[in-house]
Amino acid sequence: MKTSFVASALAMSLALAFPVHAADAGKSAVVQEAPLRAHLQFLASDLLEGRGTGQRGGDLTVAYLETQAMALGLKPGNGNSFRQPVLIAGVKTQPAESTLKLEAGGKPLDIAFGKDWVFAPGDATAAHSFNADLVFVGYGITAPDEQWNDYKGMDLKGKVLVMMVNDPQPTAEQPNRFNGKGLTYYGRWTYKFEEAQRQGAAGVLLIHTTPTASYGWSVIQNSWSGVERFQLAAGTLGTQLQGWMTEDTARALFTAAGQDLDALRAAAEKKDFKPVPLSAKLNGEMKAAVRKVEQFNVAAVVPGTDPKLKDEVVIYSAHWDHLGKQGDSGDTIFNGAVDNASGSAALLAMAAEAKRVPAKRSQMFLWVAAEEQGLLGSAAYAASPLWPLAKTAANLNLDSLNFVGATRDIGTQGSERTELGKLAETAAKSMGLKIAEAKPDLAGGYFRSDHFNFAKNGVPAFSIESGRDYIKDPEAAKAKAQAYGKRYHQVSDEYDPSWDLSGMVQTAQYTLNLGRLIANGAKLPEWKAGDAFAVPRN
Repeated sequence: MKTSFVASALAMSLALAFPVHAADAGKSAVVQEAPLRAHLQFLASDLLEGRGTGQRGGDLTVAYLETQAMALGLKPGNGNSFRQPVLIAGVKTQPAESTLKLEAGGKPLDIAFGKDWVFAPGDATAAHSFNADLVFVGYGITAPDEQWNDYKGMDLKGKVLVMMVNDPQPTAEQPNRFNGKGLTYYGRWTYKFEEAQRQGAAGVLLIHTTPTASYGWSVIQNSWSGVERFQLAAGTLGTQLQGWMTEDTARALFTAAGQDLDALRAAAEKKDFKPVPLSAKLNGEMKAAVRKVEQFNVAAVVPGTDPKLKDEVVIYSAHWDHLGKQGDSGDTIFNGAVDNASGSAALLAMAAEAKRVPAKRSQMFLWVAAEEQGLLGSAAYAASPLWPLAKTAANLNLDSLNFVGATRDIGTQGSERTELGKLAETAAKSMGLKIAEAKPDLAGGYFRSDHFNFAKNGVPAFSIESGRDYIKDPEAAKAKAQAYGKRYHQVSDEYDPSWDLSGMVQTAQYTLNLGRLIANGAKLPEWKAGDAFAVPRN
């Protein structure tokens, strides 16, 4: 049985490496459905065990992507290797061994880990002791582009910062401050932790509310309580403590500290807000189990044809990981067929065409690790890029592609922040597509995919999304697409051979076409003036 499987796997590998092209393909880069479907089926199979971070399935996935890139004749992206190491720490809080408590008015609060608050080390260290004062810092934002500074006038080194999530809200006088109704990166909890580290704080406790976080407390519990969380274990690490508390816990804390939470929240909506020391402390020891694991980004390059422009690159990215194997009974494999075997498979199909019909600039196909753990692989790449970021023309990211059917439109939200927006329109028109109508980014979607680690380091970047204007049986197609919400991050996100992949091929083709426009363009795309992430080209 094993011999039969190995022979079948080898036969499929050879078929994927040498796809058959239509006779009239000529010198057009035409993404083929057959290899895309085959890669998708394999990457989403039980054999790869859900492609989990730090798990056997993840190792197998990296080996598969590396082998396929080699078979396609792509060049290694990291010297003579297709792999870029990403050192990750797995962290699991041990509440039973921790003595951590919040004290106010000289008394500890009666709160329980998981139910009322959660915490973990942000610096991949197993043990910490605290005797730190708490300070309320409003939204915890320093935003020069908004002339906003919640930290003014106070040295916060060694303090534990209590802050709100989301952004200062728009007002009648300033309806567009902090992007109005849309969430900016300053509102994301990841930014809050990063800024606290820059301020030299010992820790952060975020105040959770469902409206400001856009999800309930159960999401925090599931992500922080009793599970292993992952973070980068090299480079700039986080504060000693990172955590959340419920609104009820925050209200009890502030009351015991002699403060009015609602009054302080109202004050934090104004530019003149200053940090407010609380008559409260964080005391005790925090314990966690910490392990280090080496994961890998996979990078493969199609060199450019122009003697000068080949030193610049367009990067196509997709995350290869999903949630792996979890649990002890029943179906334990989170296959992640749509999220994101689809994007990973599309990159392989696109790379075959890019190799066959190269562009003036070089093109990199980058499969990043540990996206599901907090965009860790793309963060590691941006911190130690394999190609200079100043010579990176753009990053086009693919995540959870259209498995329903072809559409009349394509999603390019985020492209409007840069000159990529006009190129995105040009690429759409060439395929007879329209740009999907943009929706207010209430949950900060632009900041939650791998392209963002490129964007915040100055590279024009966005994720190409599926269209919504389905050509075939629109109502049934919309219902099918919406039904995926119940399978998202569940064991039921499995490959279905009956899927109509015309929409997935369409998205991959559009992405490759846009990338080729950039790769053959006269100059590197620029950010729009005044954008928060705009960095002038050298």
